[in-house]
Amino acid sequence: MVRRRTPRKKGNDMTTDVRSDNPPDAAAYAIPDWLRELRVIDSDAHFSEPSDLWTRHAPEGYKDRLPHVAVVNGTEQWVIDGIVLRDLQASSVLLPDGSKASGVRTFALMPDQVHRASYDWRARLELLDRLGIWAQVLYPNLAGFGSQKFLSVKDPLVRLLSATVYNDAMAEIQQSSENRLLPMALLPWWDIDASIVELRRIVKMGMRGIMMCSDPQDVGLPDLGESVWDPLWNECCELDVPVSFHIGASDSSMKTSGDDAPWPSLTQLKKSMVAGMMLFMGNARVIANLIIAGVLERFPALKIVSVESGIGWIPFMLESMDYSFADSAQPVLPMKPSEYFRRQVYGCFWFEKVAVERMLDLIGVNNVMFETDIPHSVCLYPDVQKHIVETFGNADPEVRRLLLQDNAAKLYRVDLSKA
Repeated sequence: MVRRRTPRKKGNDMTTDVRSDNPPDAAAYAIPDWLRELRVIDSDAHFSEPSDLWTRHAPEGYKDRLPHVAVVNGTEQWVIDGIVLRDLQASSVLLPDGSKASGVRTFALMPDQVHRASYDWRARLELLDRLGIWAQVLYPNLAGFGSQKFLSVKDPLVRLLSATVYNDAMAEIQQSSENRLLPMALLPWWDIDASIVELRRIVKMGMRGIMMCSDPQDVGLPDLGESVWDPLWNECCELDVPVSFHIGASDSSMKTSGDDAPWPSLTQLKKSMVAGMMLFMGNARVIANLIIAGVLERFPALKIVSVESGIGWIPFMLESMDYSFADSAQPVLPMKPSEYFRRQVYGCFWFEKVAVERMLDLIGVNNVMFETDIPHSVCLYPDVQKHIVETFGNADPEVRRLLLQDNAAKLYRVDLSKA
């Protein structure tokens, strides 16, 4: 029986009374020995930023300028340097009783209405233990999936601090979790020199990767194919830092791949279904540009991760690029595009089964990682292990190990001997 008390707010710090949460119903299915032996690594999840994340780490004089929660027109809002970013919302569909909200968009619930694991790292570890997940790679919400939301601020120091203070807080969580929670760092990509400085700093703090905006040309900077970015790519190679491109990692990708994709006549629910599907596949554009622009040719040690984009589209994209490459009178690259992909690019999947069963030889078993997208609306929850068993029940043991554990462990340097 679940005992639950009414949630309550304490100032700007969202808290709840103690609850007894229902774990997923593991008794409804058997967990095979092969799954118990693996240390599953979730390559894409999100952490709903606590209201004090920036204020707790802010330098003196900047608590009211960096992202914080304030009451604006009677509603609690996230505010940065006097600019409202959005309502105070949980970005989670995980409910306190251990179930998943149905029919609710990702940003509909408030922090006091969702499971503490959405925004509390200790509760997140407890949840991972119940879900059978050893480690989890974390991405932000408030900053945008390419930290593009901080560009609304004119003061360059406030923009810089918004990224670096976030990284300070995330490095603290990673260390406290004993490297089971692996947040991807934000870069102040609007300043390439500052990005290189921050990249070196986050590596010294032990962080294992960065997330990047896919379209800096949106704000008048050179696109990522231009040589001005080469010092950053070189530094990533030297420091062995993978670069993540999450879906929606720029305002233009959110708009063209998502918001503008549905036809105007569709209902809001139908629009969300079309937009979500197109947003998943939007990273095909990003990966194709990186390959064709020669970024991976110039930097053969650079590792790229296509996050929350699924993998079913990858065989078509590779075949299409290779076909165009072969049909070109003047080949633009020394190798076929598919060869660069298999050497340097990773895709992440969660709900797919067809691609996992039939396309891995085309994509490459070393180029795929498992994810859950917890706690967003399309996440795998609560029966993660059941889904894994259904997807991998007949798979080759080595394939299971690579996709669920080894590929991510190698990329993010997860020490499985301590698991």
